[in-house]
Amino acid sequence: MSWQRFTKHHLSIDELDFALDISRIDFGDDFLSDMEPRMQAAFQSMNALEAGAIANPDEGRMVGHYWLRNAQLAPEPELASAIESCLSQIKQIAAEVHTGKISGKSGPFKNCLIIGIGGSALGPQFVADALGCPKSDKMRLFFFDNTDPDGIDRTLASLDGQLGQTLALVISKSGGTPETRNGMLEAQAAYQAAGLEFAAHAIAITGEGSKLDQVASSENWITRLPMWDWVGGRTSELAAVGLLPAALQGLDIDRILAGAAAMDTATRNRETAQNPAALLALMWYAATDGKGAKDMVVLPYKDRLMLFSKYLQQLVMESLGKEFDLDGKRVNQGIAVYGNKGSTDQHAYVQQLREGVHNFFATFIEVLQDRSGESIEVEEGVTTGDFLQGFYLGTRDALYENGRQSITITIREVTPEAVGQLIALFERAVGLYANLANINAYHQPGVEAGKKAAATVLEIGQKIIAELRSQPGQRLDALTIAQNLNLESQAELVFKLLNRLAVNHRGILIDKKNPAHRSLFYAT
Repeated sequence: MSWQRFTKHHLSIDELDFALDISRIDFGDDFLSDMEPRMQAAFQSMNALEAGAIANPDEGRMVGHYWLRNAQLAPEPELASAIESCLSQIKQIAAEVHTGKISGKSGPFKNCLIIGIGGSALGPQFVADALGCPKSDKMRLFFFDNTDPDGIDRTLASLDGQLGQTLALVISKSGGTPETRNGMLEAQAAYQAAGLEFAAHAIAITGEGSKLDQVASSENWITRLPMWDWVGGRTSELAAVGLLPAALQGLDIDRILAGAAAMDTATRNRETAQNPAALLALMWYAATDGKGAKDMVVLPYKDRLMLFSKYLQQLVMESLGKEFDLDGKRVNQGIAVYGNKGSTDQHAYVQQLREGVHNFFATFIEVLQDRSGESIEVEEGVTTGDFLQGFYLGTRDALYENGRQSITITIREVTPEAVGQLIALFERAVGLYANLANINAYHQPGVEAGKKAAATVLEIGQKIIAELRSQPGQRLDALTIAQNLNLESQAELVFKLLNRLAVNHRGILIDKKNPAHRSLFYAT
């Protein structure tokens, strides 16, 4: 790595305390100039998106998450007013919870249970962990972020009988998302078992007129906040989805929004060499041959950013993982994202990154400030922070020496502004890359297909139970049951459903003592 290449491809934005180094992506001398016309077209497309163009043609929706941190950009005054009104509501709710004006049955709220899935949980989890501090947080955050009964029980156990001082936020745009609905029903049952009225402890964040909106209204929940159809789940952290949990925790949401707005300004720059999101998108394109040929390993060298890779998994993979491009051509695009934190990962999978299959590029995140106070010396003249930087720089060099490429993002410290900047940076980079790859970053047909398939499985499970109950005491194997239901091609699925039903005492028993080659099932 030459000093000349580093200085040529190192972008520093001093007013943001932010820098981006792309010098260790081995693009050719002509790459940036060759890509410039396509980059300018991508800028034009992003301008149209921010101006209110229909960016999600599948659903006829605008995509307006950029307006959340600058409402005056919204194409209609009504939208700007709605954004500003929602922000005011968030601040008022947080203030009334913190002062005890809004309280639980057992006293002032000190916990917040967030019930959501995907972007409704990943964003709030990332921000809470990045900016929270147990000594100063005004509320503790807990999550139902899956439909796993054991996971729900563990979270309830962590609340340790404090439901009467726990505010529940139920987050679902449609109100019909199964995981969130299930979490809500589990929460309702837990509150009821504790002798508490769930509605008096609950706030809904949902679409106007949705199933959840109707339930919250009819049951007289504390209040409701909007989820707009022009904000996708994976880009909703700076809407009520993420801002209300952050405000309740006691984080400065104005500073988070200001950081995102400042990065938005920087990433609107049509001079590609000065636009960090454009450079990120181009480096993704160069590193993956423009078709997702390599994975992205995210390595933040800061514990506070440990959950950033999980947040980016959804943002990047749901946005870019597409079977067809905008012309209907099958392209199977996407960039797989994984990672944890440095230097933990050096003891986990850096060995393979350096010497194993070469199927990735790395994104390092360097944080310059070690801690708010002074550090002790763990060796003469050396602190723990010195070691951390040494591991980061050493790992980066060790990878590059063996042909493994990387990008480095540098921030001064993990502040609300910096977190807002990171969110805005990757949101814009995803949009620009999608333009370069000619795909729609704002729909998710694969997710919808998975939901439909899950619904089919649930329907088959009910048919199995009905079939066995229609023949009480009759012992049948999985294949026979599948044949009786005209599901012979799905006999394996029938077997797996039967096994779980039996283990969970759902009125189906398994006869393993039968000498038949396979287990027999029967209804109780």
